[in-house]
Amino acid sequence: MTTNILIVGAGAVGAFYASRLALGPNTSVSVICRSNYRAVFASGFSITSPKYGSYTFRPSRTFANPKEAVDSNIIWDYVLVSTKALPDVSDDSEILVGLLKEGKTSVVLVQNGLGVEEPYVRRFPGATILSAVTVVSATQTEPGVIKHNRWTRISVGPYLLGHTDESETNEVQRKAIDSNTKFVGLLKDGGIVDADAYSHAKLQMVRWHKIAINASMNPSAVLSAGTTNQAMTLDPELSRHLRGVMEEVLSTAPKVLGTPLPKEFATPDAILTSTSKNTSGSKPSMLLDWEQGKKMELEVILGNPMRTARERGIEMPRLQSLYALLRMAQQNRDSVKKENKL
Repeated sequence: MTTNILIVGAGAVGAFYASRLALGPNTSVSVICRSNYRAVFASGFSITSPKYGSYTFRPSRTFANPKEAVDSNIIWDYVLVSTKALPDVSDDSEILVGLLKEGKTSVVLVQNGLGVEEPYVRRFPGATILSAVTVVSATQTEPGVIKHNRWTRISVGPYLLGHTDESETNEVQRKAIDSNTKFVGLLKDGGIVDADAYSHAKLQMVRWHKIAINASMNPSAVLSAGTTNQAMTLDPELSRHLRGVMEEVLSTAPKVLGTPLPKEFATPDAILTSTSKNTSGSKPSMLLDWEQGKKMELEVILGNPMRTARERGIEMPRLQSLYALLRMAQQNRDSVKKENKL
């Protein structure tokens, strides 16, 4: 029996994980491409990695748009979404209409931020949703050419809305847990040794922990006019600022989720120390989006955590300041661009 996987958003992250998943036994991986369609359709993906070497990955099928994938009539076991989460721009759950077979297809959300699962739950209330958090250093240097640097960690958990106690699960929830276990097994078959299956509750805590990193470094890189993560950690005042944002997020998460922060999770000081040693000079994704004039993931990284906490009577003043400043900066930039086109 073949396991059919479809990647929606075959950029650097989606393509990298597609290439590893395709190594699993009896596994067929197809992709929906956008700007890189012609290059991938012609030659597949060319991938270089210090861990996995240099190789070419040719998807089983390369689709130019979701309709082609729907018209293929393939029953997908997993649809992995690795697009940027921009709820203020579009609802990407709409892309999946016609691709999911009830009782068969699991949706895997490999996206940054908090609350990314909600649009999919609203549109597909009976679907199996798996939520994934990844730390992977990969870039698409040109269409179809992927450079993987060093990190390959991914944590995956079933999204069981309103059911944090997995000792009391119904058949539908148990199926999600089993699907989650199988998917992590496929990642391990592809050589991703740092792939972990988590419970719903622990995975959501992982999301908050990554928010601590992204919400501190991404906005600060933009507001400091392009400072790299490493440079920020080496500056006394910026380092103090980053630590303050992380501490605010990590002190809020247990209050929101009702469970303590796992002891094995890295502390703000440990994160700063590790980042200070990263000499690659890579820029945070939000900074790259800002420099390219693209929309930033403000809502899922800053807005959603702030609003979620506020609903519970908890204010996050550091996040609120970053959110307010960047939202207005983006709004002003887009207004100028619009005026220049007139």
